[in-house]
Amino acid sequence: MTGDPTETQAETQGRIARQFIEAIPHSRDLGMRIEVLVGGRCTASMPWDARLVGDPATGVIHGGAVSALLDTTSGAAVLSHPEAMAAATATLDLRIDYMRPATPGQTIVAEAECYHVTRSVAFVRTQAFDDDRARPVAAATGAFTLERGTLERGRG
Repeated sequence: MTGDPTETQAETQGRIARQFIEAIPHSRDLGMRIEVLVGGRCTASMPWDARLVGDPATGVIHGGAVSALLDTTSGAAVLSHPEAMAAATATLDLRIDYMRPATPGQTIVAEAECYHVTRSVAFVRTQAFDDDRARPVAAATGAFTLERGTLERGRG
């Protein structure tokens, strides 16, 4: 797939990262959507879905779905970082602190920032929220591999 020949390298990275993330089957199955993806930052959302409930008595989304959202959002942030120039990434380490249950019926939004990149590893901070932005649902810090590759460039 070729891109617009006038897009910048950052736009190319963002487009490739978005295509990569949207192609992951579990991301699609969980209903994840990339909302913002640029310059090492990613915002993604996951709507509440009864299939994802971990405790039917409370209606709270399972922690595994929240962790998948945090991991996917973090990886997308890495892929869009201007210094990463990564063709692919994989999670090396992801520490997640669950602060409270997500409110049943509400969409969960994750915001990730890739804040440091070395030759082979990128470091990310991510938080997940429901409608109560003052109280995060979870926070994560992680390290991700950088598989270097040549970014595709559209040629007309």
